[in-house]
Amino acid sequence: MIKNFAGKVALITGAASGLGRATALLFAEHGAKVIVSDITIDGGHETVKMIQDKGGDATFIECNVANEESVNTLISKTVETYGRLDYGINNAGIGGIWTATHKYPTDNFEKVMAINTTGVFMCMRAELEVMTKQGSGAIVNVSSVAGLSGFPNNVAYAASKHAVVGMTKSAGLEYAKKGIRVNAVCPVFTITPLVTGMFDVIGDDMKDKLEASIPMKRFGKPEEIADAIVWLCSDASSFITGHALPIDGGIMAG
Repeated sequence: MIKNFAGKVALITGAASGLGRATALLFAEHGAKVIVSDITIDGGHETVKMIQDKGGDATFIECNVANEESVNTLISKTVETYGRLDYGINNAGIGGIWTATHKYPTDNFEKVMAINTTGVFMCMRAELEVMTKQGSGAIVNVSSVAGLSGFPNNVAYAASKHAVVGMTKSAGLEYAKKGIRVNAVCPVFTITPLVTGMFDVIGDDMKDKLEASIPMKRFGKPEEIADAIVWLCSDASSFITGHALPIDGGIMAG
């Protein structure tokens, strides 16, 4: 049974669409006050409206997770708005480009790492500072199955998501005695704007091959990943920390 999150505050980055939006909606459904954060302003406000239309409490705060000042402002405004921070969902990320490693451009590699890795680090660091003072909290970082295995023709994305898993395990160990749990989810291809944009690039034949490679023979749904994220923040998972959870239709079992 999922805990009632009444009185709790959840922050979700990358919440203007896709997985982040689904997660924000689910936290609100379970009673949490939600900080919706994204670099996309219109989409962020739309997520807030969706929550408020259902009677929930949500606030949008713009943030570029690759910018340290922007991240610190996000966390300080969260505490100013709701007085605390119970759950940090570090979801904002980009996909990088598809090309052979020997052709991968340095500028794109650095951009992917800045958002997917450094962004997660800076958000987690700021969240942990608040949670350490509270003596409680839970963080879920969004990695990928590409953080657990190789991902041909996208070395930057694989590198960034492997780093997220490493940071998650390190922080999970570090804060286990301080009332703070840190976990990660590792989804396979999930139908979000990020992934559908990738499908447009790689074409239908490759898309079909990717789908066929998943034992359940389908892609994930944002709501399925959101369910796992919310569960990892609930008391139902109170003895789980430092874990990277595949949500992958069975692909990592092979």
